[in-house]
Formats: sequence, structure tokens, C-alpha cells
Amino acid sequence: MNLLLQILAASLLGGILSMLVAAMLTFGLPRHWLTGMVSFSAGVLLATALLDLLPEALASGLAANSMFSYLLVGLLGFFLLERTALWRHQHEDHIKDDHHSVGTAAPMIIIGDAVHNLTDGAVLAAAFLADTRVGWITALAIIAHEIPHEAGAFALLLAAGWSKAKALVWNAISGLTSAVGGVIGYYSLEGARVWVPPILTIAAASFIYIAVSDLMPWLLRQRGTFAWHGAFMAAGVTLVPVGIRFLH
Repeated sequence: MNLLLQILAASLLGGILSMLVAAMLTFGLPRHWLTGMVSFSAGVLLATALLDLLPEALASGLAANSMFSYLLVGLLGFFLLERTALWRHQHEDHIKDDHHSVGTAAPMIIIGDAVHNLTDGAVLAAAFLADTRVGWITALAIIAHEIPHEAGAFALLLAAGWSKAKALVWNAISGLTSAVGGVIGYYSLEGARVWVPPILTIAAASFIYIAVSDLMPWLLRQRGTFAWHGAFMAAGVTLVPVGIRFLH
């Protein structure tokens, strides 16, 4: 399949499929399935970053000291972005009790999701330009971490008084921006592949940061046994090397 078509397909899967699964979790399934999905996502993100993206950056010719420098800059950068409220992930227990304050924030939730999905599309483009196998593994990681993120966004929009249909439509629109990011990334990076390994490293930094600073602390505040969370996390970790071997 044409590389651009693969990027578009992966971008749409990351933006739309994750949104539909999140809607099912938010609208009907028991809450413990959301905590299981968060555990699974944490495992997928860490395994993708450490077992796939960083090794691929090294294999693409990036020196080890440069890779770790980019990784450090990425981790610190995402911390600063989150501290300034320019980049964050939301879950259900971030919902405020003040209905009005949530209502006024609802448009910003959609805008924030659109920008985040645009970035995900660009990351996918870099991954596919490095190797189609890396691209599909990265798509899996994005889908996994977007499900709990989108579930939190749905919960916030419903708390703001939006109907289920309105929340679904606007989340779908924001999800389509991932395809736009994929196209921009493809045409921007195809002629400058020297930037692909650094971008893969920054993407790995974002996955590690989300897992360690957001998903895992959220899981610590949830009820449930260690075995429940551990099993889902182990499944996420295991899925990545299995997927790498399958795609070889």
C-alpha cells in the first residue's frame, strides 16, 4: 500500500477508532473497564517507547548520546508544557463540581484534542517514514493511550451539559485532525529524513511522560487489585514485541 495511504489509515484509526471505543466505555461499560484500559495503555506506551521507537532511532543512525539528549529535552519539555496548561491529559476524576466552569471549558477541550490529534498524526508520519513496521506499532500505542484520554474528554463534555450525540460529533471532528497532521508530517519530513530519528525520540519521550506522570498516578488512585491492573499492563507490554515480530 502507498506510504501516504498507510499514514492516513493509521491516523484515522488513532483518531476515530479510539474515540468510538472511548464512547462505549463512557456511555455504557462498567468503570473498571476504563481502569483496565488505562493499565493496558501504560504498558503499550512504555513498551513502544523503549522497545520500538528508541531502538529504531538508534538504528536510523542517531548517536546514543544525541538520542538521550533529545529524550531528556522531550521529557522536560512535556513537563513544562503541562505546567503551563498547554498540553495535558484528562480523566474522569478531573471533572469539577462547578457545572458552569466545566461548561465554559468545553470548547477548549475540543480545541486541545484537535491540536493533540494533529501532533499524533505528525508523529505517525515520522514513524512510517522510518519503517512501516514502526508506524503500525506507533499507531497501536496512539490508539491505546487515546482511549482513556477520549473517555475523560467525553466525561467532561457530558458534565458540561452536552448531549451524547453532540459530544460524539465534535470529538469525531477533532479526531479527523490526526489525518491532517499525518499529511503535513509526510510532506514536511519526506525531504528531510534526517529529522525522523529525533522526532521518533521526542515521540518516545511523550509516551514515557504520559505513562509515568499521568496514567500510572491515576491508576494508583483507583480501586482494584494489583492483579487486575498488572494483568492489563503486562498484556500491553507483551503486545508490542509480539506485534514487532508479526510485522517483520
